Amino acid sequence: MKNYTSLEDIENLEELILEARELKKQNSAAEIGKGKTLGMLFFNPSLRTRLSTEKAAKLLGMEVMVMNADKDGWALEFEDGAVMNSNKAEHIKEAAAVLSQYCDIIAVRAFPGLVDREKDEADVVLAGFKKYATVPVVNLESATGHPLQALTDAMTISELRGEKKPKVVLTWAPHPRALPQAVPNSFVEVMQKMDVDLVITNPEGYDLNLAITKNTPVVHDQAVALKDADFVYVKNWSSYEQYGKILSEDPSWTFDNKKLGLTNEAKVMHCLPVRRNVVIADEVLDGKNSVVIQQAGNRTFAAQAVLKRILENSKK
Repeated sequence: MKNYTSLEDIENLEELILEARELKKQNSAAEIGKGKTLGMLFFNPSLRTRLSTEKAAKLLGMEVMVMNADKDGWALEFEDGAVMNSNKAEHIKEAAAVLSQYCDIIAVRAFPGLVDREKDEADVVLAGFKKYATVPVVNLESATGHPLQALTDAMTISELRGEKKPKVVLTWAPHPRALPQAVPNSFVEVMQKMDVDLVITNPEGYDLNLAITKNTPVVHDQAVALKDADFVYVKNWSSYEQYGKILSEDPSWTFDNKKLGLTNEAKVMHCLPVRRNVVIADEVLDGKNSVVIQQAGNRTFAAQAVLKRILENSKK
């Protein structure tokens, strides 16, 4: 693994999940990262991604440098050939090249603007670092994807699934803010690589990008979709069709015990942070079916597996 910017960088998902689970059992430092530095740049807030990736790096023996790029650094220009006579003081060409002198791996987090779909799908921040950095790049969530979260989700389902092929439902839920499609996009993509029956349910107008969902069933009746589910991933996203818009805050889509009762005693997942009693009810989050804390804990070991693979590749 040279970079980890999308799920396509994973050569064998099952092997990587097993490695993450083994690292979880060991939970100890290693020598492979000794003398190496992970540089993490955050253009947007983070709690789990930031702390879990930092811990993962340290478990591998790495040093870690963290920078809130939007507050602590110069405003960056990402357009090639730009006339830099505005507020942009540094070009990504120099920034990525210089950071590559200081870091052995660069990890970047940058959200979409949710205004210009074409611009967001170009993922200009992540693409800029990948193009101009001379060291591996890791995606800590971009405009269109969150592959570290998706690997974590796959790991969590791998730990909890039984012998039979599970039914996994990704359900939309209401939210007062317009949220990106990155997490649901990557969750769909990773589930399509696993031996599960995946169903997506969301209101009309909230269908995800068809290039991502492909042949995955999309059901606009939540109750129908939830029937006999073994895992339910609850997540909000803004409209892809009417890009970035909030078309509904319908509270009937909130996941509560009544919805849980439609399932096969499903394990309930969410990437966090979660708005209680808007996205998921207290009764579910505090109940025995919620696995959101286990899921969050797995963030460390999914990130550790990815960083370990990148470090191993760099030694070849």
